[in-house]
Amino acid sequence: MRRRIGVERIVLCFFVYLFVISADGADLKNLNLWPMPKSVTYGLGTLYLSNDFELNTKGSKFIDASGILKDAFLRSIDVVRATHVIEANTSKIDASLVLKGIHIVVFSPSDELQHGIDESYKLHIPAQGNPLYAHLQAQTVYGALHGLQTFSQLCHFNIKSRGIMVHQVPWTIVDQPRFSYRGLLIDTSRHYQPLPVIKKVIDSMTYAKLNVLHWHIVDSQSFPLEIPSYPKLWNGAYSMSERYTIADAVEIVSYAKKRGINVLAEIDVPGHAQSWGVGYPYLWPSADCKEPLDVSNEFTFKLIDGILSDFSKIFKYKFIHLGGDEVNTSCWQSTPHVQKCIFVLRAQKIALSHGYDIINWEETFNNFGSKLSRKTVVHNWLGSGVAQRVVKAGLRCIVSNQDKWYLDHLDALWQDFYTNEPLTNITDPKQQALVLGGEVCAWAEHIDASDIEQTIWPRAAAAAERLWTSYEKLAKDPEQVRGRLSYFRCLLNQRGVAAAPLDGLGRAAPEEPGSCYVQ
Repeated sequence: MRRRIGVERIVLCFFVYLFVISADGADLKNLNLWPMPKSVTYGLGTLYLSNDFELNTKGSKFIDASGILKDAFLRSIDVVRATHVIEANTSKIDASLVLKGIHIVVFSPSDELQHGIDESYKLHIPAQGNPLYAHLQAQTVYGALHGLQTFSQLCHFNIKSRGIMVHQVPWTIVDQPRFSYRGLLIDTSRHYQPLPVIKKVIDSMTYAKLNVLHWHIVDSQSFPLEIPSYPKLWNGAYSMSERYTIADAVEIVSYAKKRGINVLAEIDVPGHAQSWGVGYPYLWPSADCKEPLDVSNEFTFKLIDGILSDFSKIFKYKFIHLGGDEVNTSCWQSTPHVQKCIFVLRAQKIALSHGYDIINWEETFNNFGSKLSRKTVVHNWLGSGVAQRVVKAGLRCIVSNQDKWYLDHLDALWQDFYTNEPLTNITDPKQQALVLGGEVCAWAEHIDASDIEQTIWPRAAAAAERLWTSYEKLAKDPEQVRGRLSYFRCLLNQRGVAAAPLDGLGRAAPEEPGSCYVQ
């Protein structure tokens, strides 16, 4: 019996080796990684992923007390194995063809997640070794998380062997992001998004290496978040069940941090705040004039101070978003007791007192310009040319121009998302450095839990490559990446993300029966 098993083992190894070498030729025409890394080399070999694939952190300075790295490792392996039932038994395959594990070395002992941290990594998967390990190095644990995401895209279920295989070894990938801010806005005021839905969005962001969840928490329509300092504010929620407790908010921030994603909280003041007055009616200028906020009332600023004080205990990202867009001042003009007041500048001082840098929508720059705090980041959304003027004035900028990067604009196609360049007409390197990055926005007038994923994906992925991949690696014609983006969209589907087809308008259904890869 032993001799027979040994012969089967040798024959199986020989067969797999021959099969892979003959099959890899076609695969070499397409490098199905998204977003494209900065530097990639690869070979012709193939390895099995061990049934007992393991994590080795010997030599790492990161002790992983909170389990960030271990949990990310387990998620990356689980997401690879989840696509099919694994039937291959790698213990019967020659050890020289089996990738036993991944050796990860993180050079920084810190798990602090903040804007501008080092997110680079180096990944090497050798073709030979005894034992055979992939090797991943990163300055921070969050760079290692990106490396694990890339590694997961190199692992594929093989229908003939019924196991997970890594083709085109040896791989050497050196990678880092082009921009430090790569964001996605979700809006929980227009429609409440349940906690599991938000978590699933966060998970999907990691697949495309987005790193900021911009949480537009409240707006005119509803105020769903608990504020301990002013407990009547969430009286403005749609219902008792459509609310987020402080513990919910803490959980969202913690869940995101473990995946390398910062949470940017926004209160959009003074213009988008009618719901605030449900609990505190004296925030309204009058019974017939319910927004913008009453800026003549000292209570308005006291309340904002209380909100930001509570936020500072939850949201540890260095930035806070204070909105400032679409302020219709006709209400103030028709209400005699409301005096002229530069609300934005005073709100900024309150935020600064709580240790935040401020992000404001671009109207604040258009209206106040040089009066804004030098710690202001201007968030462009209305149109082109704004970023150019902002950085020329010496302020930082985030790009989200609505004609290209608004996901709720269903007529904005994935090609538009891919070609939208944050540094358009900005040639001075010092001014380029003031563009922190960009963000795609999913405003939720027509988005709830039933359609949020297909509204976001795959168009957000097109922008994600623009924000991650070095400029010289980006395709000049988006059609050159259609096949690779289609592959990534199908990968999202395989991972349980309801990404829509590439063809058609945003979140469109498939036009006809057919393969995922051609829709």
